[in-house]
Amino acid sequence: MEKIIKGIAEFQNKDFKEREKLFKMLATGQSPEVLFITCSDSRIDPGMITQTEPGDLFICRNAGNIVPPHSMNTGGITASIEYAVAVLGVKDIIVCGHSDCGAMKGAMNPESIKSLPHVSNWLGHSSAALARVKARHGDLCDDHTLEMIQENAMLQVKHLETHPSVAAKLATGDVALHAWVYDIAKGVVTCFDATTNTFIPVEDWYYAHQKKDSKTA
Repeated sequence: MEKIIKGIAEFQNKDFKEREKLFKMLATGQSPEVLFITCSDSRIDPGMITQTEPGDLFICRNAGNIVPPHSMNTGGITASIEYAVAVLGVKDIIVCGHSDCGAMKGAMNPESIKSLPHVSNWLGHSSAALARVKARHGDLCDDHTLEMIQENAMLQVKHLETHPSVAAKLATGDVALHAWVYDIAKGVVTCFDATTNTFIPVEDWYYAHQKKDSKTA
């Protein structure tokens, strides 16, 4: 806690003062363009990875960057998605997994989390991703972890499509969905590219789509 208290003091004396104008503007409202859904893992800092300012990202975090399929059972993730899309009007929704994800390792090895009933139930939302990886490889090992992380990010994007607020915006082209994976050791962020059916560096994906959009404009 001592490190955190010192950090607050440093923020107030340095960062806040340097950006006081920004914080005064944010004090009266927010208008983020991106809903960023990622893992609760302490190694993931969405603002640092994307080099964004406060107010740029509407962030949801949970174990395994899970998006439960829509149901009438209200939950925090479902409510946050609905608010971000229907009220804040975000234009993009990113599901960002990451390397060395403990949640995905747990999903691949259910015995390791059998004493954690809530975690086990929560990771049931990754079961379709697990089934796809198992179908390709049979018995799983650590070498398949990245594939599981990627499949999970893509699956959660599919789950997003079941949410009425998202489905409505997809129908009118007012929102775009993205599956990302962040490599902690390399600092690289990859994005699923539907044209190649692979994950490619986000910069390459963006450049390719910018060229495509300019040709059709």
